[in-house]
Amino acid sequence: MMALSALNQRFRLWLQPRRGLAIAEACIIGLVAALSAVSLKMGSGWLGTWRVQTSQTFPAWLILPAIGLSFGFIAGWLVHRFAPEASGSGIPQVKATLANVPITLSWRVAIIKLVSAIITLGSGMALGRQGPTVHVGAGLAAGMSRWVPTSPDHRRQMIAAGAGAGLAAAFNAPITGVLFIVEELLQDLSGLTLGTAIIASFIGGVVSRLLGGGSLQLNLELLQYSSNFTLPEIPFFVLLGILAGFLGALFNRGVIASIKFYQTFHLSLPLKMALAGCVSGLVVAMLPESFRDYAGLREYMIISEANVSFAAIAFLSQFILTMIAFGSGAPGGLFAPSLILGSCLGHLIGVSAAYFLAVDSPTTYALAGMGGFFSAVSKVPITAIVIVFEMTTDFNLVLPLMIVSVSAYLVSDKVIPGSLYDKLLQLKGITITKAVSPEGILTKLTANDVMQHRVETLDADMTLEEAMQVFSLSHHRGFPVVENGKLIGIITQSDFVTKRDSDSYILSNRQSPKDVSLREIMIHSPITVKPKHHLSNVLYLLDRYQISRLPVVEGRKLVGIITRADIIRAQAEHLNYGNVTPKSQPEPSYVVYQTRSPNIGRGRLLVPVANPETAAILLQMAAAIARDRHYEIECVQVILVSRQSSPSETAVRTAKSRRLLRQAEVLAKKWKIPLHTQIRVAHDPAEAILETIHERHINLILMGWKGETSTPGRIFGNVVDTIIRQATCDVMLVKLGNTPHSPFPIPHSPLPTPHSPLPIPHSPLPTPHSPLPIPHSPIQPLASHNGWRT
Repeated sequence: MMALSALNQRFRLWLQPRRGLAIAEACIIGLVAALSAVSLKMGSGWLGTWRVQTSQTFPAWLILPAIGLSFGFIAGWLVHRFAPEASGSGIPQVKATLANVPITLSWRVAIIKLVSAIITLGSGMALGRQGPTVHVGAGLAAGMSRWVPTSPDHRRQMIAAGAGAGLAAAFNAPITGVLFIVEELLQDLSGLTLGTAIIASFIGGVVSRLLGGGSLQLNLELLQYSSNFTLPEIPFFVLLGILAGFLGALFNRGVIASIKFYQTFHLSLPLKMALAGCVSGLVVAMLPESFRDYAGLREYMIISEANVSFAAIAFLSQFILTMIAFGSGAPGGLFAPSLILGSCLGHLIGVSAAYFLAVDSPTTYALAGMGGFFSAVSKVPITAIVIVFEMTTDFNLVLPLMIVSVSAYLVSDKVIPGSLYDKLLQLKGITITKAVSPEGILTKLTANDVMQHRVETLDADMTLEEAMQVFSLSHHRGFPVVENGKLIGIITQSDFVTKRDSDSYILSNRQSPKDVSLREIMIHSPITVKPKHHLSNVLYLLDRYQISRLPVVEGRKLVGIITRADIIRAQAEHLNYGNVTPKSQPEPSYVVYQTRSPNIGRGRLLVPVANPETAAILLQMAAAIARDRHYEIECVQVILVSRQSSPSETAVRTAKSRRLLRQAEVLAKKWKIPLHTQIRVAHDPAEAILETIHERHINLILMGWKGETSTPGRIFGNVVDTIIRQATCDVMLVKLGNTPHSPFPIPHSPLPTPHSPLPIPHSPLPTPHSPLPIPHSPIQPLASHNGWRT
């Protein structure tokens, strides 16, 4: 055993992320990314060729929409069923992952992205394969990085290297892959990051070229052109840059608008992609045959003498087709469409310049337009310059590229500031911020983010003997002291010892610890923090006063407690974000209606209402509990919308929900109990209830239960089981009968704790002026946050 242990330690030591391991990983990642890029090109090319040939055999107006409809549905079903994260371009997902946002990036996502992108591009949608290749490369790198124990920073570098290798293999441009990582994705200039990115991109580009995976090798040798330009041509290049900037900004705005437009239909991803494929097929069928091959169209615009009308039609049709396809969520990128649009725009300006100057060919303008439009859309001017330079290997083209790309970037960023990929993430509720160091986390997170909501407290009137028993049974070394739900002090083990030694005469006079209350020995007016205080302030107070815990209060109400361990755990979670594969996070619920009463209770009781037939009984029980415990009532009603719709952007009718909440308002007014109400729009009722618990500092939740569940593997059902597992407060379930007079548990005064039996009364419901009924037979609560009871 000792030999095996030593061997295991030596093996793990050898696998540490040293420079040699990073280089080896980068080489493997580059090779795998190149193979995936070649597979994507070959697969989509074969399907595309079959589609074009079929449209020449059968009526194009019939076969092209049919292929787009069927292929779009199949690709959408694959993504929707197996990897929802594989939708869209993929670059926003990679950027979010590198920014520590919990988005799934794995082998499964990479494979589904590869297959669905082949089908999507083969259907004829006007999208590119470069974005999916970046996503696939990053996903494969993320999967490989889990094979060996590495640090989170090392894993981020490998994911970035995979993304760069994917782009280099797709474009056959290694330098472009490296620059795109630095300029857009990771924005990291460290030696290891650049080294691994360069190696992976080089391997990816070389292997892709050897296997025929390059996509930017234009047959420029077929056309004798000169990239030299004179001073009189500079204004035309500036004009090209300005137009590319404005139209690129319009393109970005159109992309966002198309996504929102599809969301208004409330369709599933397969149906949206089927609709996009069908419409794209109809549009392409009405255009000349040369428009059915998008890669050929780009090359045709560069090396041919197409007239102005043809270039204008090509630009307009490609613009519209890209909006139709991308807005549906189809797995495809925007790199290739932006290059085609740029070549069309450059061709238009080049033909126009020929009327005024001795311009032999618009090829230089078409190539410069490609870089300019790419720069305007992706907001990466350096990458745009290099990508066209690597395509042509013509150094004389660099100056026109610089003029057009920089001008386009400045204009586009002035019209619509910020990255398109950041805006696409914002549509999903994700906001990318600058990378935050572990020290920076202290200024970003608040006490409310990391505090413990379930706090063990001691009552101020508790005797010293009772408190000593609590300390002996608990692992905590200190407790807040409360009176009527308000924080009035704190007591620790060290305070116990100090007070016992210094005030021993108290015990001698009263002869027993039973006669000494905590009120006499606790620390009055303890140091506290508010939920909105940053962790930096919390840590300063902990260090300044040499204490290990701080109560978190809202007013004088105790809502949580925070310790050094909580802060350390928050920093560790930030560092170890990549050690797990998190599930996709649902979009937060949205409050569309709320009312507020004075905050005068000792705590809050949450009552979710949904069924009008049982709401009255549940609300009367809540009123009885709230009156006995001096609680406020928080009543929430959740309106569900489909997952394809954003809760914050979906119009809903609240009349029915407000009538339901009106019952609670009438009852609270009659019983003179503070009541807060709210209506939330959400995808998942359990998540909406958990958000309410967190935001409103709920102490107890009272929920009705129908008494059975049809969900396999669940005890109470999806919603109730989720709340019991994740709620930070006590959970009380009530099995309501089919009639208003069916028995149900009603607490009597004083109410039981979550660890004591809950009685059942055999008397009618209480009234506002009647005492709570005395029970005849006790039963256990159905469920508690702390565990199951039978």
